[in-house]
Amino acid sequence: MILLVGGEKGGAGKSCMAQNLAVYITQAKQANVLMVDCDPQRTTSDWIQARNEDPNLPLINCIQLYGKIRNDLLGLDQRFDYIIVDCGGQDNLAMRAAMSVASYVVLPLRPKRRDLKTLPHMEDMLSTCKMVNPKMIATVVMTQCPPLPTQFKRILEAKEVVNSFNLKVLDHVTFNRNIYDDSEESGSSVLEIEPDGKAANEIRAIAEELFAIPPENAYEFQQAKEGS
Repeated sequence: MILLVGGEKGGAGKSCMAQNLAVYITQAKQANVLMVDCDPQRTTSDWIQARNEDPNLPLINCIQLYGKIRNDLLGLDQRFDYIIVDCGGQDNLAMRAAMSVASYVVLPLRPKRRDLKTLPHMEDMLSTCKMVNPKMIATVVMTQCPPLPTQFKRILEAKEVVNSFNLKVLDHVTFNRNIYDDSEESGSSVLEIEPDGKAANEIRAIAEELFAIPPENAYEFQQAKEGS
């Protein structure tokens, strides 16, 4: 199964989300996971390098791919249980190629106006890719949310904006916590640093909510493949 974590806006925590989802899947599903780093900044590749230097952390495979990666992902999908694709914060060929074969697309966005401004373009891109990949599930997840109760309205308003573009937005969010940065710098995850902490519970809730959504048009898509 291919899961893409992407989006047009940088700074929303896409690599952090991809890394923590990879650890969650490795732990919860006892799965063979491959991370594909498509970001020229190599954030996830650097995370993997730091992780491999710690013998106490379970190994997660990672490769770098750029450009027309559709066929590469389809080939790798036969060898791994889960492929987590981390794309950079821009519209590029690799992200569009990954969307064309992904079962799930996760779009991290902060509840900020400059992040929400990317929604029209993302909705257009997703609609185009869905014609090629009708089983794709695309969801927005709010990240780095302000933890103060007085700011809760801002989160709800941001979700309403997402809904106005006919995009799914997950109920669960991540809040602005230092542990996300600390875990990334050490090659670890919030699930491993504080397994019972608030951040770990946020990641579990997001992953469980995401994977509870069945791929859209899955039956029709499979019938079409078998008939072709």
